[in-house]
Amino acid sequence: MNHKELPLPVFYDHKSAEKWGHRPKEELLFVAAEDWRKALDIRPAGADKTNVHLLLIDVQKDFCHPEGALFVAGRSGRGAIDDNRRIAEFIYKNLDVLTAITTTMDTHFSHQIFFPSFWVDREGKPLTAHRVITTRDVDAGEVRPNPAMAKWLCGGNYPWLVKQVRHYCEELEKAGKYTLYLWPPHCLLGSDGHALVGAIHEARLFHSYVRGAQSWVEVKGGNPLTENYSVLSPEVLTRFDGQPLGQKNTLFLKTLLAADVVIIAGQAASHCVKSSIDDILGEIASVDAALARKIYLLTDCMSAVTVPDGKGGLVADFTPEADKALAKFAAAGMNLVKSTDEIGRWLK
Repeated sequence: MNHKELPLPVFYDHKSAEKWGHRPKEELLFVAAEDWRKALDIRPAGADKTNVHLLLIDVQKDFCHPEGALFVAGRSGRGAIDDNRRIAEFIYKNLDVLTAITTTMDTHFSHQIFFPSFWVDREGKPLTAHRVITTRDVDAGEVRPNPAMAKWLCGGNYPWLVKQVRHYCEELEKAGKYTLYLWPPHCLLGSDGHALVGAIHEARLFHSYVRGAQSWVEVKGGNPLTENYSVLSPEVLTRFDGQPLGQKNTLFLKTLLAADVVIIAGQAASHCVKSSIDDILGEIASVDAALARKIYLLTDCMSAVTVPDGKGGLVADFTPEADKALAKFAAAGMNLVKSTDEIGRWLK
């Protein structure tokens, strides 16, 4: 592919990627996009001979800013902040090549199985974030679901709820990907932290206006009884009684695999990015392993979850999990690239 990077638009400020309160002025952006399209003679996305789909996973304020509930800092301490800037600039510089951009949005409510509010301890006291819950904990009575939720969650049938959470923990442990981890409340629908990072939202809208492409969004994570790290599937699909708990996002999976090229970035490399790519790889393996070659991972536009201990150290560091996953994806045939590399060199 012969491609010359586009200049950054005059309204873009690289410092905007660090600002929680940055937001685009949509009407002015639309006018600027029209001028930009004419000046650079950019064709509509529908005319692209090569369908290049950029998938941005959970680039939301709660993950991407230090003010957020669950800032993905990585080991550098700046993680997602620097990723924000690189993602936005990647979009601007390659706007004429990117056919479609889809952003996923982690979307939660106050009581979900991975939040402390869902649980109480043996004495009925609430739990705290950043702890693991196992089947053994449930069996021993060390933890149990908060009885206050039973009315709206399962018609008041508390024994059903206890059986369900035990089944859920057991299924997670059987799968071997995760154990149940309690996160701080984050990406609550209606909160500021749920919104996309302003600088990235601005870039995706500019792309949409310039190229006449829709600003697609895939919402995930609203089921209170299962995690949904991946945009393509909840972690557990069935209830303890055999009834469905969730379903795979088969339509979006087909959309991705129909593209000629899929480029992936976002947060966090150790969790939602990792799980989404795992699901894509699983589908590819069942269809045609060679399809992995059309997946490109922007390794400098994703970071791993780290949890500071307040003393200069870390309570938890998921960087090894992220590194292991990237090595696995590369071994399967996916391409590890950087946003600063010329796209024409790695898109054959």
